Formats: sequence, C-alpha cells, structure tokens
Amino acid sequence: MLVHIDTSVLVAAMVTSEEFHPVCFALLRHPDVSQVTGIYSHGFTETFSTLTGGRRRVQMPADMVAEILQQDYLPKLVPASLDPAEILQAMSETRSRGVRGGGIFDYLHLVAARKAGASRVYTLNISNFRAFHRPGDPEIVHPSMM
Repeated sequence: MLVHIDTSVLVAAMVTSEEFHPVCFALLRHPDVSQVTGIYSHGFTETFSTLTGGRRRVQMPADMVAEILQQDYLPKLVPASLDPAEILQAMSETRSRGVRGGGIFDYLHLVAARKAGASRVYTLNISNFRAFHRPGDPEIVHPSMM
C-alpha cells in the first residue's frame, strides 16, 4: 500500500517540540511493513523553508536540515513529482475545488499523491485537505489516526 505525507508531517517528525512529533516520527521511522511512504518532491523544499525560516521560534541551520533530510528521510520516502503541465492542470482545477492562494501547495501534495496511486495522505492540516478533497482522491488522515 502506498501512502503519502505532506510537509506538516515531515516537519513534526523532525522537531521534537512539535505537538504531534511522536506519531509523525513513528509513522516515518517505523512504518507498517506493507506500507510504502511517498511525498511530493516539493515537500523537501517546504520543509527546508519551514525549519530555516524566520517564522518558527526555533530555527535550524540550513546545512543541518539538508543533512537530516538526506540521511534520515530521503532513503525512507519515495518522491513523487509533477511536471509543469500537471501543475498547470492542477491550477486549472483550483476554482472548482475552492483552492486559493497558498492552498495550492497543499493541493499539489494531493495531486502528486493521486498521480502516484496513494491510498491516503497523512497531514496535520486535515481541514485544509478536506476542503478540496473529492471522491476518488486519496483518503485524508491525521497521523494520530494511523
């Protein structure tokens, strides 16, 4: 079974002070043996931005984030990508799905998961994803419900 995670899960897995760190860490460190975990490739960039940017009370050094992602998470995650035509197609769907502004980033995670054939997407942003979820999309699940 293929499942996907979004950036919120990866960030929480990496930051011990995050409320849902234990469940996100467990999801990525000890996944079900029948489960393959994927991520939209842009999620690595979003994670880097989140952990090195100025909005968090704790910022990590850029080289440390890159090293942790490369050594601890890249080997465990199957990256999924979207080509420019697929991104533009997704953008053309946003009005009918109610996606606006920065919501495109979450929506592209869902599009990449759907393209990869994932059965579910784990996210801490349940309400964001459920707002644009439609029948046929992967199930949206909070990591605490795994």
